[in-house]
Amino acid sequence: MEIFQYEFMINAFIAGILIAILTSTLSLFVVVKRYAMLSDALAHISLLGVAIGFLFQVSTIVTAVIISIIASVMIEYLRSYKKLYSDSMLSIFLSSALALSVIIVSLSNSFNTSLFDYLFGSIVAVTDEDIFMITLFFLLTILFMIVYYQKLLLICFNEELAISSGINVRLINLIFTALIGTLVAISIKIIRALLIDAIMIIPVVSAICLKQGFKITWLLSTIFAILGVVIGLVLSFYISIPSGATIVIVLLIIFILTLIFSKKTR
Repeated sequence: MEIFQYEFMINAFIAGILIAILTSTLSLFVVVKRYAMLSDALAHISLLGVAIGFLFQVSTIVTAVIISIIASVMIEYLRSYKKLYSDSMLSIFLSSALALSVIIVSLSNSFNTSLFDYLFGSIVAVTDEDIFMITLFFLLTILFMIVYYQKLLLICFNEELAISSGINVRLINLIFTALIGTLVAISIKIIRALLIDAIMIIPVVSAICLKQGFKITWLLSTIFAILGVVIGLVLSFYISIPSGATIVIVLLIIFILTLIFSKKTR
């Protein structure tokens, strides 16, 4: 196929599929914890990291990851230790990060095509460095899930019981939130910063509509996410439209189809 004759498309497919697996895995717990706005806030916070990278002329993906991890740990700290309302706190972080991003980008004169790659997504923007970062993060996330899956599951459904069982809930929540922050930061190039929450939430909600068990829901959300990425990238390549937006539209169609199917099976 013509599409696989280009290295940037191969990179896009590798990165997209790994991100799809990661988002469906982590986001299922995000949705269960009713913390869906977290990904949207962290996407805007990641833009602050990108802006700092442009300002100091260093790797934007590294600065985005660092800023996202710091912000995610601060968010979880304020939520668990200071008992602040999650939605209000996320709104403050989101708007503040976006405002700082605009100021820094203006000061560094970085309103260029590279910035638009992060805002709107670009299949040609995925580099070997991005692939390395995504692969490394993929392995770390799988390791975390293997070690903490049962404990994380209990925390999501009954945090009080997890605490009484002797589980270090705050530590696991901090690590989990940091993983979400890292995932958002390394995903914004291919998905688009302003749409990253869609790929994190839509596949999971689509799978939940089918009302299966937890593991089947995870499997279905992973399949939906991979389908969205693969079909979206193919359409984006042949029609010459933004990859991130195309992926989200495909996922939206999948969501509508699952809604229709779930109604027919009632």
